[in-house]
Amino acid sequence: MGKRIAAVLTDLFEDVEYTDPAEAFQNAGHEVVTIEKQAGNQVTGKRGETTVKIEKGIDDVEAADFDALFIPGGFSPDQLRADERFVKFAKAFMEANKPIFAICHGPQLLIQTEQLKGRTVTGFTSIRPDLANAGANVKDEEVVVDKNIVTSRTPDDLPAFDREALQLLK
Repeated sequence: MGKRIAAVLTDLFEDVEYTDPAEAFQNAGHEVVTIEKQAGNQVTGKRGETTVKIEKGIDDVEAADFDALFIPGGFSPDQLRADERFVKFAKAFMEANKPIFAICHGPQLLIQTEQLKGRTVTGFTSIRPDLANAGANVKDEEVVVDKNIVTSRTPDDLPAFDREALQLLK
């Protein structure tokens, strides 16, 4: 039975960090639902290679509607974490122990939830001090799985990220 995955993103997401996992999830029979400020918006990756039509606005969704949360990297997570609605949405996944997949700068949104204390994660090199300051145990590894959270560092880590995310969805 396929799972329903909430993908939160806005302009300047890292193109391949959205497209590669989204394709892997869909190929495995899961549904990826794109979420931004408003349904119908179009967002473009920072490399300009990918434009994504947004299916749901953040005000129209609840964590209870989904089985997992997916946060691609790039500059998108930093923009999203400035909007309390996205922080509350991500925090609800943390509190419910639902699967969360965050790559590169994706964990920036999780920092804002104040739920990373004691969790083991990774992320892009420039956000690792922020993760540590949030109380996380930070690793420099291609993929880190801590119970319900899968994190990776860069696009080079996508094969491991996809593999572990799909394993968690089983």
